[in-house]
Amino acid sequence: MPAIDQYLQSHASRFEDELWEFLRIPSVSADPAHREDMHRAAEWMADQLRRMGFTAETIPTAGHPLVYGESPKLPGARTFLVYGHYDVQPPEPLEKWTTPPFEPSRREGHVYARGAVDDKGQVFTHLKSVEAWITVEGRLPVNLKFLIEGEEEVGSRSLEQFLSEQAERLACDCVIISDGSQFAPGVPAINYGLRGIAYYELRVTGPNRDLHSGSYGGAVTNPANALAKILAGLIDEQGRITIPGFYDEVVPLTVRERQEMAALPFEEAKFLEELGVAGAVGEAGFTSLERRWARPTFDVSGLWGGYQGEGAKTVLPASAGAKFSFRLVPNQEPEKVTTGLKWRLAELCPAGVELDLIRLAELCPAGVELDLICHHGAPGVLVPLDSPYVEAAARAIAYAFGRRPVFTREGGSIPIVTTFRQRLGVDSLLLGWGQEDDNAHSPDEKFSLADFQRGIKASARLWEELSTLSLESGKPG
Repeated sequence: MPAIDQYLQSHASRFEDELWEFLRIPSVSADPAHREDMHRAAEWMADQLRRMGFTAETIPTAGHPLVYGESPKLPGARTFLVYGHYDVQPPEPLEKWTTPPFEPSRREGHVYARGAVDDKGQVFTHLKSVEAWITVEGRLPVNLKFLIEGEEEVGSRSLEQFLSEQAERLACDCVIISDGSQFAPGVPAINYGLRGIAYYELRVTGPNRDLHSGSYGGAVTNPANALAKILAGLIDEQGRITIPGFYDEVVPLTVRERQEMAALPFEEAKFLEELGVAGAVGEAGFTSLERRWARPTFDVSGLWGGYQGEGAKTVLPASAGAKFSFRLVPNQEPEKVTTGLKWRLAELCPAGVELDLIRLAELCPAGVELDLICHHGAPGVLVPLDSPYVEAAARAIAYAFGRRPVFTREGGSIPIVTTFRQRLGVDSLLLGWGQEDDNAHSPDEKFSLADFQRGIKASARLWEELSTLSLESGKPG
């Protein structure tokens, strides 16, 4: 690819100028005041695709437009779908920015602007790699489809509907996503696994009013006490979740995966020091990285009940509540977790607690109502490390970054990756060019310009590597 590499090098400055143009559009999806800016950003992206010979359109939705484009059909070649988003987070608080969020600024080798790394700069790398191929070679070596949405930061509702209705149109062999981070500076990564999530709200209601704790304590079940006992009972002393059947489908880490994680340049002591905590906790028998990336967990996200004001008030609260979630690993289904959770809550009900919405009231004495609300859930995703697509991406990254990537998982959830698996039946390649300290949702968001250019080079090489896969070998196992 010498000619393509030369093209990328000679046009690097222009690529940055065009990125600046894109970043100046304040495409804040959460703010209705920016609705016209959203349309402008969508059309800007579609125009970029049209200039390269793609058939491209902006597709109206109930929310913000989708951008969809296809390269000229190359018979006998594989097809890949590039996904990204042109919407950005609100820039507030504005006073925390060193320079205005929608006036890109170059400082110390980075571009500072809202959307620089999340996700305008990263998705733009794929556009420029396509430009290089078409300009130099006259065509791409694979078939490409681009699907760029404007609602990633607000829930992707329009995209969910589009995927349900247009799955045949979007058919592909694999989805390419660059909307994340490398493992560390100079250490590129391929993310091959995501945890899923099951999120709940639990409301405990007792007496018909707050009571004097001295007059009624010990005679009436205290909803806050009951809530504390229930939550504590969902996890044992070894860090294992006590829901019946919870671990039945958990995919264990392979020897290779544990070796890969152990070899990463990760210092647990430094990790804990940065967080200001004295020690690590979690499921026995696993390292911090394994717990964060590849084991299921339970965490309380919010608690309320009783008096919260200044000073003391001796009150037995009429109600209490909590929001909590389970991070799930591949093969665990949120629906099964919900079923098991209901039974476990029934077992944990203290005397005087009654279950209502979870329909197991006969298992607990009357006195306090306990309502379980299921907010949302998504299963985890795991791409086989021996997938030929993963290896093709590893070769492309090594070519551009000067070293092979490490293989990582992500403890968080990216629901759209699960949706692609469910609707299109394909895996996703998560190839992030950013860094963890790029302030993606914070003031002074930034993106390394060196990584921006390396990302373009890796993307260009990726199309070459993917084109060498035979129709048989390219199918994931």
